[in-house]
Amino acid sequence: QVQLVESGGGLVQAGGSLRLSCVASGDIFKIDSMGWYRQAPGTQRDLVATLGSDDSPYYADSVKGRFTISRDNAKKSVYLQMDSLKPEDAGVYYCSSIITNYVKRKSHYWGQGTQVTVSS
Repeated sequence: QVQLVESGGGLVQAGGSLRLSCVASGDIFKIDSMGWYRQAPGTQRDLVATLGSDDSPYYADSVKGRFTISRDNAKKSVYLQMDSLKPEDAGVYYCSSIITNYVKRKSHYWGQGTQVTVSS
């Protein structure tokens, strides 16, 4: 079993900042990638940012230059620094990870989500 637990969401004014954290635990042999998705009410879950095993970052166009993704492999954690937040950044942010367990099975895991609200 693998668990992803997010923290750091909340209410912030437009132009403000938030930092999301996600820590993975459980049957983990190797973390292949970690990232963040966002889902606003009535919409699909969209990729915001991700880091591959080579730490190459990917950002959605809407967040480039404002969000920064980073990871701490020793802590099995990924972070999302969100600056210059806009109302359209609001939604539930989900941590996502591709993880290989000790029997070498690779699976995709999700956290429970953390709410980000941006007031205008």
